[in-house]
Amino acid sequence: MQKIINWFEIPVADLEAAATFYETVLGCTLKRMQSSGMTLAVFPYECPATGGALVQQADAQPGHGGPLLYLDAGPSLAAVLARVEGAGGRILTPATQLDGDIGSIAVIEDVAGQRIGLHAAP
Repeated sequence: MQKIINWFEIPVADLEAAATFYETVLGCTLKRMQSSGMTLAVFPYECPATGGALVQQADAQPGHGGPLLYLDAGPSLAAVLARVEGAGGRILTPATQLDGDIGSIAVIEDVAGQRIGLHAAP
């Protein structure tokens, strides 16, 4: 097994607002597409990396009790966190250095109320 997580989906009611939030915070472009009757905004990735997408669902309910996904914040967690509030999100857990040579993490709330982790490798 090459990786544990193969794909992730973040349900959102307003796909464009959520896509704009992640594009602003992560400094990337999400690819909008239709697949199997779903409207998606796919995060950039190259195989064999884990892929994932925002998935538009009319009944999407934000919450903090679901899975916590950690997205790659690149080499500077501080730079990503500096863009969160300006993009309409909130920082729930500030940057926290992990033990050893693992890097640092933080937890944010996006514009849809989803709790999302960020990870920066050393």
